[in-house]
Amino acid sequence: MTAADTGLVAPAVTLLGRTRLDATALHFVSYDGLVNTNSFQKNGLFTHGGHQYAAWYTATREAVVARRKTGTSHWSTLTLPHRLKSDDSHNVICLGASRTDGRLHLVMDAHSDGFCYVKSAAGLLDDPARTPWTPSAFGPVQTTLDGLPLTTQFTYPQFISTPEGRLQLSYRTGISGDGRNALAEYDGSGWTDLGEWTSSTGTYSSAHGSSTARNMYLHGIDYDTNGTLHALFTWREQNPAVLGAGGGLTNHDTGYVRSDDRGRTWRNDAGTVVGRTGTSDTVAVTDAGLVVDALGPDHALMNQESQWTDSTGLPHAIISHVPERHGRCTAGYVADRTAHGRAFHLRKEASGGWRKTEIPVPLGSSRRTKLVLDAHDNAYAVLPHGRIAGASKAGAYTDWALLFDGHGLNAFGEVVIDEPRVAAEGVLSFMYQETSSGTTPSALHVVDFGLPA
Repeated sequence: MTAADTGLVAPAVTLLGRTRLDATALHFVSYDGLVNTNSFQKNGLFTHGGHQYAAWYTATREAVVARRKTGTSHWSTLTLPHRLKSDDSHNVICLGASRTDGRLHLVMDAHSDGFCYVKSAAGLLDDPARTPWTPSAFGPVQTTLDGLPLTTQFTYPQFISTPEGRLQLSYRTGISGDGRNALAEYDGSGWTDLGEWTSSTGTYSSAHGSSTARNMYLHGIDYDTNGTLHALFTWREQNPAVLGAGGGLTNHDTGYVRSDDRGRTWRNDAGTVVGRTGTSDTVAVTDAGLVVDALGPDHALMNQESQWTDSTGLPHAIISHVPERHGRCTAGYVADRTAHGRAFHLRKEASGGWRKTEIPVPLGSSRRTKLVLDAHDNAYAVLPHGRIAGASKAGAYTDWALLFDGHGLNAFGEVVIDEPRVAAEGVLSFMYQETSSGTTPSALHVVDFGLPA
């Protein structure tokens, strides 16, 4: 059954327009991605109070942030006193808003080393029309959160807002294959280090070998409308002995945890406590009840894909890998995923079980896909190169079809979604960078699509 059969609203996208942020944005390919458009950025693009904000690096490596009133085409851009330190696509810029005091926060330029932090004056976000948009509205670039150092091995900043308006910063401490996830929190008066909530220790064994160190990669971390914090994830093992062939990804399984107390206590899908932030009892690969979709490490499972929660608080995710019908991956993961990779919609059903549906559109890329749900809980997958597929809630998300083929974008790989704007205005807005070669700069754009009202 489809949405049309039930008379319910079907998924659809309507192109509203496209604006250019930078004609010559910084371009280099690192880890098969671009530093300005890595889909794990939260947020590289976001809307707050009727204004949209974007951040990126220019061709001269300067960090810039821009804003516009939503629905308009003019962006006002300002340059921050910071230059990208290395050609590493992990070193993204992430934006966050603290509703308690109206500040804009930025964390940037880190990959398992020190980070940089900047925050605006209080009230900058509350009255944009009468607030000067100049570099003087921002404080100095710091290497701590206002004196809170966190870690010397910092990666993957993600800002999330609590229901009462506090701002939380999710990040990884450590390195790939030997890292822990942690949280810090800003309450309007200062930052607090809540501590680590995942473990890197314990033994995982595949059919080929074992590993005793790893890290949890988040597909997302988000609050639902009821105030529950959801996190879907995959594990990456340190020891390549878990693989059947070289060149693959040691990622395995999709897991799920949730927190009902703002990230202090973590429960598995059955509700059993499996970790407490800032203690020695953290979420570990050996904890029972974490896995909601089992998959071994021989299928090029991607880390840090995407998640969303629907209007009833049920979690959804996009994961991607080479389907098991193609057998074990034997080449490098980039080649395997480009040739055979597919995205899958994984969701929790009202009955309590989990359902996984293959999206019948070839990835044609090694890169990630983003997930969005509209006001009717229809699902949209923004695939590599800016293609958009959709499926209806009425059709139990089995009717995935391509809605936009990416024509005219010339988008390189991943895009960065404006998550708040989907809920606030019913607009799917994403930032993408045009394909280029080598280190030749290329244009950076924001494109807007209307979703069903």
